[in-house]
Parts: sequence; structure tokens; C-alpha cells
Amino acid sequence: MFEVNTRGLINNKHIAYVDFTSHLLLLAVPLSLFIIIFTFAIPNNSFFYLSLFLVCAVYTLSYGIAYHIHKQNILRLWQHLEQVIHINDTTYELVNLSSQYNSENAFLDALLQKAVIAIDDAEMGSMILVDKNTSRLQFESVVGLDLEALRKINFTLEETFQFRSTNGRCDKAVVINNMKNINAKSTLTSDDQHALLHASTKPICSTLSSPIRIDGKLYGMMNLDSSKMEAFGDYDINLVNILTSEAANAISLYQKSKKIEIMADYDGLTELYNRKKFDSAILQWQHEPDLASYIIILDMDNLKPLNDQHGHQAGDDALKAFAQSLKKLWHSEFLLARYGGDEFVALCRGPIETIEKQISQLQQDLAALSPGIHFSFGIAHYVQDWASAFKQADNNMYIQKGLKKRPAAEGCATNKINHTH
Repeated sequence: MFEVNTRGLINNKHIAYVDFTSHLLLLAVPLSLFIIIFTFAIPNNSFFYLSLFLVCAVYTLSYGIAYHIHKQNILRLWQHLEQVIHINDTTYELVNLSSQYNSENAFLDALLQKAVIAIDDAEMGSMILVDKNTSRLQFESVVGLDLEALRKINFTLEETFQFRSTNGRCDKAVVINNMKNINAKSTLTSDDQHALLHASTKPICSTLSSPIRIDGKLYGMMNLDSSKMEAFGDYDINLVNILTSEAANAISLYQKSKKIEIMADYDGLTELYNRKKFDSAILQWQHEPDLASYIIILDMDNLKPLNDQHGHQAGDDALKAFAQSLKKLWHSEFLLARYGGDEFVALCRGPIETIEKQISQLQQDLAALSPGIHFSFGIAHYVQDWASAFKQADNNMYIQKGLKKRPAAEGCATNKINHTH
């Protein structure tokens, strides 16, 4: 991946220094003016040279002090700029590598680790997410803290010092430099307060908390903790504001990229794999010597009647109910997809007797629904030749479907003959 190494560029701090020629001009020109003024405007007496020396000495000293202060300010600004660019590089890297993370939680872990490294004196940290429906909070990601202990804490947004410090707005970073004092005013139980303060090997003395807002709504909070008293200041607040702003963008982009992946790989109605994803997943299928692999094609028999009699919404509901039943049956271990229309495909392992028993039970359960769902299926042993196994399963499914239609057709023919007589 192409990456711009901005940190190497920003490490060059020669901009804080003034070269010798500039120093000479800044000193020599004013001193020459002083000498000229003293020579022509001030009478020559016993204090002439002493006064001139004192004026030049005071100017030289003032110039040195001013230059030192200027240099320190420039270096601090340069350090701040370096950290800001490091934060930007960090979030840029995370966003570009987002496809490598299997879940949003793993992405948040990586983001939090980068944040703890980026802020001086931050030793620990946590990501707390907000439930949009209940406003309850849960620790989702931690660095240097006991996640299991923290997840036992039952608290709401209103009980956080972020909420209290901003009068409920949760719109800016806040610093708590004495966690014991702030927790003394909390409505949390003493056990929960103790868990908050002692979730790490070192007691937490200072916390820097910043809200993360995505599309104007509070997504969660990033807390950076330190075992030192008064570890964070205004400078750290500015950095964290930049960091959480970039974090919000990174999380938003991650969520959108995952939604795009889901749209590309999953069927929108049933949330099963679509045909494209299923066909690619077959290539990674591992055959096991102890359990044979079987392809199963399942096709609804009554989708059209459901659409005609009860409307297309009833047909969609039936497809979703069929998909949910298949998920409960096989989804955790085997490949399952909506292959198109009312046709579903599964790739399973196991004794054929077990699979047939599962499908028979599924037919009974779905037929008992109101309205009932009926389907035909075909099974074929899959060894290496996928196309051949698929064709055989498809043929078996249509044979079963044809057998179901035959009695109805024979019944219609008999009625017609009886009617003619």
C-alpha cells in the first residue's frame, strides 16, 4: 500500500533556528543605531560610555531572551503539528486497512491502541458505546483495563461525568484530574465505582473523556486514563478533539464500507449469502475424511400462490421465515445462500440420514405455519466436481416437485372424465 511518510518530514525542526547572518543583522543594526544616537544626541560626559554599554547590554540580553522564548514556542507548535499529522496518518491507515478487521469491535480495539500511544501520559483507555434505544452504556474496547469487570457495570449516559460536566450536551472533551472526587458525586453503587477506579493494576487518577459523534448523534465516548494526578491539560484536550473527530470519520467510513460489503455479498431480503458470495465461498470449502459433503437445493412450492392470494408482502414474509429456519438449522456450521427467486442452496457435512431427518422435520414445521410454507428439495454427494453435484441435486429436486404435482394432475384428469360421463 502506498503511504506518505509525513513523520519523517515533520521531524526536521531547523525552522525554529535563526542562522548566524540573521542574528548578526538583528543585533548589529539596532546596536549601530544606538551608537549613532548616543554620539550625536547625548553630550559626551563621564557616563556616556557606561550608558551606551548598559543600553547595548540590555538590548542584547532582551534579544537573547526573546529568541529563546520564540524558539521554544516554535518547537512546541512543531511538536503539536507532528502529533496532529501522526493522528491523521493513524486514522488514514486504519481506514485503508478496515477490510482486514473482522468486526467493528476489532476496529475499535486498533483505534483505541493508536489513541493511547498518541497522547502523552495516557497509560490506559476505553471505548464506551451508547445504546441508542435505552441510553445505557457498555464498555466495548479497552487497553490496559479489565474488560470483563467493566462490562458488569450497569450505568446510563446520565450517570457519566461527561454528561454532568457538559450539562447533558456531551459535545466536548473534559478532563477529570481527581477521579475519586468526581466518583464521590456519582449515583453509581460503591461496587461499580470501585470497579471503575481499580479495573487496572494502577489506580486511575486522571481521565480525559471525549465524545464521538457520527452524523450528529452520540456514538460513544473515548476515555484515556492515567495513574498520575493532573496528567492532562488543554494541549491534550486539543489533541483529543482532533483525534475523536478523525476517529468519528474513521468509524463512519468503516461502517459504510461494511454496509457496502454486506450489500455486495448478502441477499437484502433474507440476509443470507447471495449467489456470487456462495460461489466464491465454495472455493474455500474443506472436505473432511470422516464426514461426507452434500449439496442441498431447496425450492419453495407455493410462493406464487402466496403472492396471488395474500399479496407480495406475504410472499416476502414467507421467504424470510424460510431463510430464518434454514439459518437456525445450518447457518453456524455450513454454507447457506438464497440462490435466486425462491431457490435456496446449502452445502453441508454429515451423515445423509441426519440431513434428511432435519429436512423432513423442517417441512413439517413450515407446513404448520399460517399460511403454510411448502418446499421441495434435492440432495447430491459433493466430492470434487461442483457442477456435476449441483446438476444432480437440481434434478432430484425437480423429480420430487414433479411427484407432488402428479397426484393433483391425476385428480384433475379423473374429475374431467367423470364429468364427461
